Amino acid sequence: MGSETTPGRKVMVVADPTRESAGALQYALSHVVLENDELILLHVENPSSWRNAFSFLRRSSLSSTSVPNLEGGDVDFLEAMKQVCEVSQPRIRIRKEKVQMEAKLKDKDKANAILVSCNTLGVDLVIIGQRRSLSSALLGYTSIKRSGSSGLKAFDTAEYLIENSKCTCVGVQKKGQNAGYLLNTKTQKNFWLLA
Repeated sequence: MGSETTPGRKVMVVADPTRESAGALQYALSHVVLENDELILLHVENPSSWRNAFSFLRRSSLSSTSVPNLEGGDVDFLEAMKQVCEVSQPRIRIRKEKVQMEAKLKDKDKANAILVSCNTLGVDLVIIGQRRSLSSALLGYTSIKRSGSSGLKAFDTAEYLIENSKCTCVGVQKKGQNAGYLLNTKTQKNFWLLA
């Protein structure tokens, strides 16, 4: 029998101009994607989100002198992430996807938009950067919602995706430059992976 290559998986990384997203992309490139895989960078656009927030990639370990335009003024972070992928894994297919979201919609709507995109694109694995809970609470990054009699509760987009995705979803927290990753899935919580 001839040697047939197995069909690649579709791996989606939720792409935002944040350190958490950069850590998730770094994890995907170094530990997940293989030669036949397709890497989909999905960004859910929110018109009211902050602008010029791409400085995370300049300081991130993802940045490289061989990646053009990272030091320039206004940089399309999604294009720059794609360039990082091409330098790091030149043999994988990379696709950028954008989903438009209304400014007044909340984090749960963003999570649902990601789930719909996963189903539409036939994604096999979703990787999302997860924020550290203490800094999220102190800096107010997560949105707050009312939850019945329990009062106020923080909404965590990554946890929502992990619990509600039909495919495997991995929440990634990068722990320092060389300290590794803290991974969360539906079946494994706080799994430590050294870099």
